[in-house]
Amino acid sequence: MIILKIGGSILTKKDSAEPEVDYENLNRIASEIEESLNSDSINRDLSDGLIIVHGAGSFGHPPASKYKIGEPFNDEEYPFKRLGFAEIQNQVKKLNSIICDSLIEHNIPVVSIPPSSFVTTVDKRIYEFRLGIIKKYIKEGYVPVLYGDIVLDEDLKMAIISGDQVLQYIAKILKSDNIILGTDVDGVYTKSPKTHNDAKLIPILTNLNQIEELESTNNIDVTGGMVGKVKELLELAHLGIDSEIVNANNPRIIANALQSKEIKSTKITERIEQYNY
Repeated sequence: MIILKIGGSILTKKDSAEPEVDYENLNRIASEIEESLNSDSINRDLSDGLIIVHGAGSFGHPPASKYKIGEPFNDEEYPFKRLGFAEIQNQVKKLNSIICDSLIEHNIPVVSIPPSSFVTTVDKRIYEFRLGIIKKYIKEGYVPVLYGDIVLDEDLKMAIISGDQVLQYIAKILKSDNIILGTDVDGVYTKSPKTHNDAKLIPILTNLNQIEELESTNNIDVTGGMVGKVKELLELAHLGIDSEIVNANNPRIIANALQSKEIKSTKITERIEQYNY
């Protein structure tokens, strides 16, 4: 089974004052997923099932900031916060609906599964996550689509869970074969490629020692930092779950990654012997 995560910065225009979908990227990626699922030589891992997770991008971040979700508040502020909860949940559902519409138009049998309907957290970390329904959908040949969402929190009343949190939890419990992360960079670099011309792509990451060398760099993505993301992916690699960070802005990258073709990327694994580098 493969988990495909597409960042909100790929599917939406994050700098837009209003929520705005990047339809060019969305429809292209949907087409590449359709091609991969229908390939005569379908990847064995992909034939075992696909889960798609997407970020909230410009649909989730502005209202979360507006209502200061995640900050402490008193009882008098709770009505305002509840309204924020409702607005954020509604906005990310809208994005998810648009994404699912495109996937269905490309003949992919997706089913939307809002995390807020079955996930709770304690101090912003996932506490309850009922996976039974996801397992059933995969068994019946559907493609579950989950996303970053706002959920009830035992300590804070409400909290944002990122698509990355959802991905990592599912990967551990369902023991996925591989994870593909579609970001806006080609992988992990020695420095931020957006600000340093001498940045070098790291094709394979196998241990935390390599990450320590990157602590002072500025590799930032939609969830706050590439270093933190890779550390968590290395934990999955220790469990035998490999990941690949790719640039989903580039045509054919998602299709080639799903079909296990060699592409420009960073692979995160403890099984370096399987790659010809």
